[in-house]
Amino acid sequence: MIMGVIDSSLRRASGSLFGLAYGDALGRPTEFLTVAEIHRRYGPSGPRELEGDPALVTDDTQMALAVGWALHDAPAFTPEAVEPLLRERFLAWSVSPDNNRAPGMTCLRACAELSRGVRWQEATVAGSKGCGANMRVTPIGLLPVDLDTLAGLAQLQAGLTHGHPTGLAASELTAYAVRLLRDGAVLAELPALLAERARGQRRVYRADWLGDLWQRPGVDSPEDFIARGWDECLAVLGRLNTTLTRPDDGGDPCRRTGEGWVAEEALATALLCALWHADDPVGALARGATTAGDSDSIAALAGAFVGAAHGLSAWPRAWSTRIEYADQLTTLATPHD
Repeated sequence: MIMGVIDSSLRRASGSLFGLAYGDALGRPTEFLTVAEIHRRYGPSGPRELEGDPALVTDDTQMALAVGWALHDAPAFTPEAVEPLLRERFLAWSVSPDNNRAPGMTCLRACAELSRGVRWQEATVAGSKGCGANMRVTPIGLLPVDLDTLAGLAQLQAGLTHGHPTGLAASELTAYAVRLLRDGAVLAELPALLAERARGQRRVYRADWLGDLWQRPGVDSPEDFIARGWDECLAVLGRLNTTLTRPDDGGDPCRRTGEGWVAEEALATALLCALWHADDPVGALARGATTAGDSDSIAALAGAFVGAAHGLSAWPRAWSTRIEYADQLTTLATPHD
């Protein structure tokens, strides 16, 4: 029985990491197109086949791999052990010749400051809550750690580049969603479970992981700082719930839960795509890629969610040898000592 549980967890981890990369690859060529342009190029159902061999991904997958390798190499899941490894991996990504996939300016700006050796709380872009905070957090949701450690890791990796409290909260919720699905929750349960988590964590500031990140003009306390992030996440989850009470109109999901350029909207719109296509994993990716917003990030997170729910069997078998970084995705999905 124990071996069966381990095998299921491994399949779900592989499904989630590969799903993230597949969604990223399908959304890469559509990111800056209108929905009408995407329909003209791919038909009304959007892109459902990988392009190229290998099928290229964007900085979303590259940075998820950076987080995954930092965790892989960490001797312990503590802030003191993980922060230097995240910094090292982010800086290696920032100067890599493969970092030529229209990377986010927030990540580049923060990495430039990190490269000077300054404290990450000073290097981060304090006002940014871009989806770069949570597009890369999936590997944390797949770790066999307690929820406090998961929350700390998710917020820390976000905070190195995106210092806005909503980026922190949305990253924790994204990792938590992956964790719930990996552990057997069904997709339809997620909106309520995420809202419950957000309400319970609303005034929890994780000082052991974040240090003095909260200290900035106009902020009276660490609890007030982090509450702003949870409140914005709760607001977009409310929009998600309202949308789910109505039939799917077949239109751009960004019109309901936002275009995904910011972290909380990337989470909600990706989850909307996953819920609308819970029994059609490739359809969830295609729906995320057929948007006027941040198509690659939306489709990538939708793939992480659906892949964690269904496992590796959710995806066409031939894709696993065609996706860029397949060897790294396979290694990082495998438990290590």
